[in-house]
Amino acid sequence: MEQTIEDPPTSAVLLDHCHFSQVIFNSVEKFYVPGGDITCYYTLTQHFIPRRKDWIGIFRCNCDQTFLQVLIIPHTDSSWHQVGWKTTREYYTFMWVTLPIDLKDESAKQQEVQFKAYYLPKDDEYYQFCYVDQDGVVRGASIPFQFRPENEEDILVVTTQGEVEEIEQQNKELCRENQELKDSCVSLQKQNSEMQTELQRTQEELETLQNINKNLEQKVKEQKDCWEAEVHQLKEQNQKMSSENEKMGRRVDQLQAQLSTQEKEMEELIQGDQDKTEQLEQLKKENGQLFLSLTEQTEHQKTLKQTMEEMKRKETTIVKRQQELMDENVDLSRRLSENKILYDALQKEKENVERENDLLKRDNSRLLSYMGLDFDSLPYQVPAADQEGAGPNPQLVYGNPYSGIQESSSRSPLSIKKCPICKSDFDDGICDHTLEQMQALYLSCPICDKIFPAEEKQIFEDHVFCHSI
Repeated sequence: MEQTIEDPPTSAVLLDHCHFSQVIFNSVEKFYVPGGDITCYYTLTQHFIPRRKDWIGIFRCNCDQTFLQVLIIPHTDSSWHQVGWKTTREYYTFMWVTLPIDLKDESAKQQEVQFKAYYLPKDDEYYQFCYVDQDGVVRGASIPFQFRPENEEDILVVTTQGEVEEIEQQNKELCRENQELKDSCVSLQKQNSEMQTELQRTQEELETLQNINKNLEQKVKEQKDCWEAEVHQLKEQNQKMSSENEKMGRRVDQLQAQLSTQEKEMEELIQGDQDKTEQLEQLKKENGQLFLSLTEQTEHQKTLKQTMEEMKRKETTIVKRQQELMDENVDLSRRLSENKILYDALQKEKENVERENDLLKRDNSRLLSYMGLDFDSLPYQVPAADQEGAGPNPQLVYGNPYSGIQESSSRSPLSIKKCPICKSDFDDGICDHTLEQMQALYLSCPICDKIFPAEEKQIFEDHVFCHSI
């Protein structure tokens, strides 16, 4: 095999056949004449976008008689393809694809690549074209062809309609099982998405409560500062009024002392000189005016006292309101703590789910260590008990994945009547050829003993994973 300068990206695992229909090969001949260049024509479907590292390889098909019989039967299911290799590393030669300039143009969907004669196979084995993307995933496969002269006769093998119907039935059952596994995977992904949404909503509510608490604390602080300023202003007014009251008291004392002095002088004047009567009357009038001023000052002092009491009531109301706001702040802090506890509980539940998922993955890896058999090379017959007595459980959405375990323990798929290697007939024993071929070409489920062909490794893994759900 010729080696190129740069090896193409390949995959060690043969993926699901559903990707094979994304690139369709056109005008593939049954055989090509050795010694000449060949051109590979292919069509890109609307669901596939080519990339720079995509390539087309020529793979050798290990075609047996059964495979040639299947190839001449037309199939309407585009996902049905037969390959004679297991991984994309088994290519004989390859060519890098050319990226179209405009994928929207209809002419860009029709592409071609030319293989030089120097790099082509020199034998008359069966080969096929395969389109492999830069991730190593097969996106399309052609029908097999040969490299031989034109004068050789074409080999045409006819198969029976019963074998074709049996193969199609097996294909439908495998597709149905694959669809059930996909539906189960979608359901698990949906549950995970719902849990992620619930966790995100809880986090948003927690952030909202934190913002509300922060705003309330800011408002309480501003209100407290405002009230402290008002109390300070009221205290200053109270001190000012107290100072004025003291001044008025000293004035009253002075007036009272003056009144006493005037009364003594008036008595002296009455006793000394009667002519001073008019002056006495004048003094009485002044005394009356002074008494009236004293009364007014007394009423003003009462008003000041009432103002002081009202200020004290306002101060009491302010202190009460401040206490209510502090109680509300404490309640919001308690709710914040409860939401944090709920968030921690949801986080722990998420971690438990992830640990369970890791355990399931390790169990799946352990079960995959039992792989090894091929389904198409052994004429395996489904037990009658599985076909007649096994019905879907009405209580299960996707059926019972453990149905048929007891039947498979009593029946063995090896109970065949004719050896496919030496064509010899036998009763209930096992032919040596059959036993050796089965051990090399088949995969057996370690739980229900169901047999799978080695080339259907992905279906076998999905089946084993179904038991662990």
